[in-house]
Amino acid sequence: MRDKKLKDSKFKYWMESEIYQQPMVLADIIHAYSEGAEKVSIPENVNRVVIVASGSSYHCARFAVDLLERISGVETRAIYSSEFLLKSIIPHDEGLLYIFITQSGETSDTLGAVRRVKEFGHIPTLCITNKEGSTVWDLCDYRVCCSAGKELGIAATKSFTAQMLSLLIVALTLAKNHDETNEYVKSYRESLNYIPDIVTKALNMRGKVKQLAGFVAKSKNIVIAADGIAYSLAKEASLKIKETSYLNVNAAILGEFMHGHVAVLNNKSVLLYLSLKDISYTSVRYLQNIKKDYNPSLYIIGKPNPDVRANMTINIECENELQYMFANVVLCQLLALEVAVKKHKNPDKPRGLRKIVKF
Repeated sequence: MRDKKLKDSKFKYWMESEIYQQPMVLADIIHAYSEGAEKVSIPENVNRVVIVASGSSYHCARFAVDLLERISGVETRAIYSSEFLLKSIIPHDEGLLYIFITQSGETSDTLGAVRRVKEFGHIPTLCITNKEGSTVWDLCDYRVCCSAGKELGIAATKSFTAQMLSLLIVALTLAKNHDETNEYVKSYRESLNYIPDIVTKALNMRGKVKQLAGFVAKSKNIVIAADGIAYSLAKEASLKIKETSYLNVNAAILGEFMHGHVAVLNNKSVLLYLSLKDISYTSVRYLQNIKKDYNPSLYIIGKPNPDVRANMTINIECENELQYMFANVVLCQLLALEVAVKKHKNPDKPRGLRKIVKF
């Protein structure tokens, strides 16, 4: 595994450097997986999965819910670590697998959740972490190291996409115990090797992202909307901009947004829509109505639709939704970085935020 700890001298910020390390990080994970050096072990006879995490790791868990169900057909849910600790009853039936995601392996509420599950004794636990030998690593029965290298930027970037890829590999492994004839299994497995190139293409769109950041940075009312599996990416994009620029950004499922929440667009607003492949007929209709009734500045990251009049679109042609997911995540990371720069904020030192980094 190549050293991914040092900041390239051409970059001003750790966040910037770590965003640009992602093609290498992802390529190394894929190589290790394809060569069998990083075989993923999971228990057999899993018929239900619960994923527990916080912050960016929770957004990755949300992404994994749709991914695992789509690829393996196994019922999956995600829950915030802090909410898990407050529940009076937690799932503990046979055939259940708990997955805990924490970049540092030391996230306190996530560790509390692991310990609570371990009290039942018979329930298998799997962790996805960036640190072998961390507390979560020692507590769990099965382990996956996302191998992103030390991440010093407060905002998770390379660790997030490394977790996404690790969860994809877990999903493909789980599919082996279920239905490998699923249409997504072959498509997603074949897409693995192309993900680093897709991320590189996204990085090459930085000039256009910088232009978009100029518009976003001027707004005080920002909504990032999406549908389906893309909603987890909208939540992550929202968090990245909040962390680095202190702007009030909200993520929304587009269909639910139309049930009253859309009223916020009565204020001068930016609406950013994340699309994966084709925008559905229903979503096109929603976006058309929003444009007609509220006329926000509308921007699309992902595949556009000629029937939606966007002020600007940033798109990278991809073969399937999986590739679009990685492309859109990286474009949103760049957007958060550029908005912070436009707002004269240091993305590496947001006020009041700390990060656990133990290597």
